[in-house]
Amino acid sequence: MKHLPFNVTVIVPVYNGERYVAEALESILNQTRKPLEVLVIDDGSTDGTDGVVRSFASRVRYHYQPNRGVGSARDRGAELSRGAFLAFLDADDLWNSDKLALQEEAFEADPSLEAVFGHVRQFVSPDADEKTRKTVRYAGEALPGFHADTLLVRRDAFHRVGFFGRLKRTGFMDWLARARETRLRYAMLPQVVACRRIHGDNMTRLERDEVQKEYFRLLKAALDRRRREGP
Repeated sequence: MKHLPFNVTVIVPVYNGERYVAEALESILNQTRKPLEVLVIDDGSTDGTDGVVRSFASRVRYHYQPNRGVGSARDRGAELSRGAFLAFLDADDLWNSDKLALQEEAFEADPSLEAVFGHVRQFVSPDADEKTRKTVRYAGEALPGFHADTLLVRRDAFHRVGFFGRLKRTGFMDWLARARETRLRYAMLPQVVACRRIHGDNMTRLERDEVQKEYFRLLKAALDRRRREGP
């Protein structure tokens, strides 16, 4: 296969992720289509995250910032990135080994695409407690992955939509809403490209009230944009 100039920066936001970040990074480094660079943005971790990440040496770029939330960490990664394409993986999740290869094929098949998503499968972490296990829905099922973990986006298209912003828990949903409003040309692959880990410390599971408040802010912002644009 003739490859496009397919330089991908993978951005991994992490906060107190020493338990899982090594597995996430290995799943990136084991891709059949290698990225240009892997950039870890440590969002103010107070555990041993830095030591785990630094153990990967030159295979990973490490950047620390004070705690500002996952959206801010992703945005900082985008600012520091060098790739023509941007991809994201949360530090407790995993990619399938052919994730980037499948998405590259999609871009080659349709050069007009600006972004490619894929399906995602949830799995319960082996260290999850029984309470967490009982509340999990859809574990093992392949679902359309409108999530940062599955996104691969052209750099210029990402910047046209804009940064994720300061919403700590729903920043990606806000970005996706703006992407659709700007008519981002995207495809959804039928294959599973990422696996989301369910464990006792998932941010959205621990802060449901705050998530709900941010969703209301997200919806209001979308309505405000529509009013400004008119009919």
